[in-house]
Amino acid sequence: MSLWKLRQAKGICLWPLVLLTLVAGAARAQTQTQSQPQSEPQAQTQGQAQAQAEPAQPAPFKPEEIEALVAPIALYPDSVLAQVLMASTYPLEIVHAARWVKANPNVKGDAAVKAVENQPWDTSVKSMVAFPQILEPMNDKLDWTQKLGDAFLAQQKDVFAAVQRLRARAKDSGNLKSNEQQNVVVEPPPAGGGETIVKIEPANPQVIYVPAYNPTVVYGAWSYPTYPPTYWPPYPAYYPGGALMTGFAWGVGLAAAGAIFSNCNWGGGDVNINVNKAANIDRNFDRTKVQGSGGRWQHDGSHRQGVAYRDNATREKYSRNVGGAEGRNDFRGRDTGGAGRANTADRAGAGNRASVADRSNAGNRAGGGAGVADRSNAGNRAGGGAGVADRSNAGNRAGGGAGVADRSAGGNVGGGAGGVGNRAGTGDVSRASDRVGGGSGFGGGGASGGRDNAFQGVGAGGATQRSYDRGRSSMQGSGFNRPSGGGMRGGGGGRGGRR
Repeated sequence: MSLWKLRQAKGICLWPLVLLTLVAGAARAQTQTQSQPQSEPQAQTQGQAQAQAEPAQPAPFKPEEIEALVAPIALYPDSVLAQVLMASTYPLEIVHAARWVKANPNVKGDAAVKAVENQPWDTSVKSMVAFPQILEPMNDKLDWTQKLGDAFLAQQKDVFAAVQRLRARAKDSGNLKSNEQQNVVVEPPPAGGGETIVKIEPANPQVIYVPAYNPTVVYGAWSYPTYPPTYWPPYPAYYPGGALMTGFAWGVGLAAAGAIFSNCNWGGGDVNINVNKAANIDRNFDRTKVQGSGGRWQHDGSHRQGVAYRDNATREKYSRNVGGAEGRNDFRGRDTGGAGRANTADRAGAGNRASVADRSNAGNRAGGGAGVADRSNAGNRAGGGAGVADRSNAGNRAGGGAGVADRSAGGNVGGGAGGVGNRAGTGDVSRASDRVGGGSGFGGGGASGGRDNAFQGVGAGGATQRSYDRGRSSMQGSGFNRPSGGGMRGGGGGRGGRR
């Protein structure tokens, strides 16, 4: 009987263990079941976050979209067309060149090209000053110019193919033919197959005519209502009367043969450069930027001046060749060049450290010994004497001013007060190349890269007055006119005190 009771007791003890094991297994299974569907939304959330972190890239330009872009220039002479396409990849320099032309209306043709040879623009942009009837609308329609450049950088062959399609339509419509302004040459397709090539050349290589025309007239009915062709009426200054006879206005021929240095390579779908002619336009022309023995053009990202590229592929291709912060920002897609920093880095207030750096009385210690006595004029040793006495003008070099003692005008590198503390001029990155007063050639002349510095120095007068007042209060509050003792020894030891 006792054995049976013992077994019964063991059974009673084991049943709770069995129940606990079953409950634990069920809980584990339920936990795994719940965690599995939760992991899927988590993965989806991570995928969505990655998709949001990487901005969607724009789709390539459609053929009809490219035709709409090149419609106003497709009937230009081949050489002029090539240089317009190259220059469109530097939209900010187009703006600088257009301003130059507006400021110099009487300098024309080859003389204008010669006059800008020292400008820091790309050679293609310099050549455009000989053709103000092209440069002006490129500047006025800057969005079109940039989009044209983006298309040319990313899809050169497609751009040239679109030009040929439009030329074929104009010829079939009877609106493209040889005359006293141009020669139209039709090359049959090669034996191996291909497209017919329509070339346009000046009738007289020394005189170049640039036509103005209405695309919806010269090309016939436009087939793409979603992408209407770009159009601007003839500018009266260049096309007197503005009459579009059979859709064309020719204007005045330009003696601008010296501005031509390239041509369209229709078979290769790119632009060929004559490096010798390019060097005549730009004395700093970099021959290493031209690829291969045929002189194939290569975009120079250093002339982009911070204008962002349209897509990552173009950015990676060209921004890596640009040195410095500008190239890095281009690569990251930031619009930071030229005028791009006008508002983002204006730190004029943040860099004003005049109140901290006014040390005119820093060394004036009431009980100091002979060697430390009065540092307010430590650098002014006009009266001779031993020690380190008078430093108030320690930083006063060449241009006069506060120097190290009073750094209230520290950002000005030019002629004027020069120190370190007040960095209003240095912190204002929007005009980083403009130094008030010129100094080392910055700010006023050609070395500024064409940047407009008409407003440089504005507002500096108030800061200077405040710095003066603070310095004066500091001097008065420090016990400057003490009657005796300490470090102020007005007549002793050759340390002439303050003046």
